Order: sequence, then C-alpha cells, then structure tokens
Amino acid sequence: MKKQFVRDLRPGARVLSFFLLRRKQLEPFRDRARGEFLTLILSDRTGEILARVWEDAPEVERRLETGRVVKVLGRVEEYLDRWQVIVEKIRLAKETEYDLKDMIPATERDVSQMLEEVRAAIAEVENPHLKALLLAFFDDPDFVARFSQAPAARRVHHAYLGGLLEHTVEVISLCRHLLTLYPQIHRSLLLTGALLRDVGKTREYTWETGIEYSDEGRLLGHVVMSLQMVDRVLEGMPDFPPDLALRLRHMIVSHHGRYEWGSPRRPETLEAAALHYVEEISAQVNRFQRIIATRRDPTKPWTEYDALLGRYLYAGQEEEDLAVEEEGRLE
Repeated sequence: MKKQFVRDLRPGARVLSFFLLRRKQLEPFRDRARGEFLTLILSDRTGEILARVWEDAPEVERRLETGRVVKVLGRVEEYLDRWQVIVEKIRLAKETEYDLKDMIPATERDVSQMLEEVRAAIAEVENPHLKALLLAFFDDPDFVARFSQAPAARRVHHAYLGGLLEHTVEVISLCRHLLTLYPQIHRSLLLTGALLRDVGKTREYTWETGIEYSDEGRLLGHVVMSLQMVDRVLEGMPDFPPDLALRLRHMIVSHHGRYEWGSPRRPETLEAAALHYVEEISAQVNRFQRIIATRRDPTKPWTEYDALLGRYLYAGQEEEDLAVEEEGRLE
C-alpha cells in the first residue's frame, strides 16, 4: 500500500509509490529531431507534482489513462525552482495495490458532527415556508449523502471531499456572528440562503477518482443548477410567498458577488450582500490556509508563487523560532 506521499518528496529522493494521474501531455523537445517527451501531473491526498518521461514517451502515453492510479518509479529533481519527478518506469496500478482514500484529499473535520450543525441551523429557521423548503433537501438521504461528500471547488478553496459541507458550516457560523451585529437582516432568509446557495455543487463535480467537472457542471455551472434545484422544489409549494421566493432566488444568483466571478447578478438586497461577503471570508481564509499548510518546504516562511493569486504568501516563523529570538533578547 502507499507509504510515500507528494508532501514527502524532496530533490534527490527516490520515488516508488502510487499516484493519481491527473493530466498527461506529449510535448516536443527543443531539438525537434529528438521527438517528444511526456509531461504528467501526479497527485494524492497531500498535493500534486509535475513528472516527466523522457524515453519512449509516445508509447508510454498510449498505455496511460488520466483519472487512473499509476505506480511510479523514479527520482525527484529541482528545475527552475520547481520539483519534478523524472520517471524511469510507470504503469497502471491494480485496484488491489492501493487505497483510493490515499488519492483524494478529504476534510479533516467530523462529517457527522458537521451534519448536526446543519440540522441545528435548520432548527433556527423560524419561517415555516423556508423551513419546509430546507427539509425537502435535507430530509432526502440521497441528497445528504452527496452534500456530505462533494467538494466546494475543484482547486481554489475547500477543494476536497466533504469540502462543500465544511464550507457551508463555516458560512453558517459566520452568518450567526453577523446577525448579532446586524439584527435587521432577515435571519431565516440568510440561513436558508447559506444552506441552499451551493446545492448545485452536488451535481457540478464528480469525485470517484479525483475531483473533476461533470458535463452538466461544465455547461451550466453550480449557480444555475442550484437555482434549478430550488425552483423544482418550489414548484411543489404553491403557498410559498412569491416575494420571499424571489429574494431567495436573488441570493442564489448573486452570491458570487461579481460578474467576473461568474455571478449572473450582483447583490441588491441586504441578505444577498451579507451572504456574499461571509461566503467570501470562508473561501479566502481557507484558500490562504491551505496554501500555507501545504507549501513545499514547511521550514521556509514563504510559500511558492501562487499563479491564481499572483503572489507569494508569508507563513511567518515557527513559534519555537520566535521563542528563541525572544530569549536571546532577554539575555
């Protein structure tokens, strides 16, 4: 079984382990007469790493399938400030050789406890129409199972199994704090929006052997699918107040906040604005925390350059190092 993870790899190390093959691409050498080499992205639950196959690349590429687990023999080297695996041998792994749990990152929080927090939030919703709408989703065992497993994103934040549930619980907690500062916010509506805004992510992603977009997810996106799912339930609730339904729909289609972030509308109600900003806090803090926690060299205060953020992040010095510095000043 797997004993060597991406986070364990260092330049000069020998590699003999199993990884999920995320991507593969044949590329020409600068000297075209040499033919092509193969670039791979390998991953497990601790991260991902670049890999290269120099010899017989076209033949190797034909034998490999993305989304499958592979067994790799090679070595780690550093090139242009990036670590990469130089592959000597690679093959598709047998299902009996690995545990899929080692390949896909998952929440570290207790799923059953987080579901209890969701139930507690539903109990706080006093409006009977909104509560009935929530129960139509969260009393459905199949929906709850997918909601508990789904990631909240493919890469940026909470991008792991159980990430959607964890993200939702964080948003609920932030909503409660905000409600103590702004009691003018419609409490039941805000909590309902927090619980339903991302239900489409249960269909936007697949996660059997890695987090990928479904066809529906690529073509529609979770904002549209969330609205569709809520509308489908509302169709069976003829007594649901039209204005309340409209305000909830607006929260769903505006929770990303900006058009360039995939939001069909910008927030135009108090509850929609509140939902957008508390969700943004959860997403961005998790994003920064994960980048810092999974940086390539945890002994260094700075992370690697993050292309999506367009910056390095500063992790600071370890508390032990700071304690030594303080002791030295006292002397």
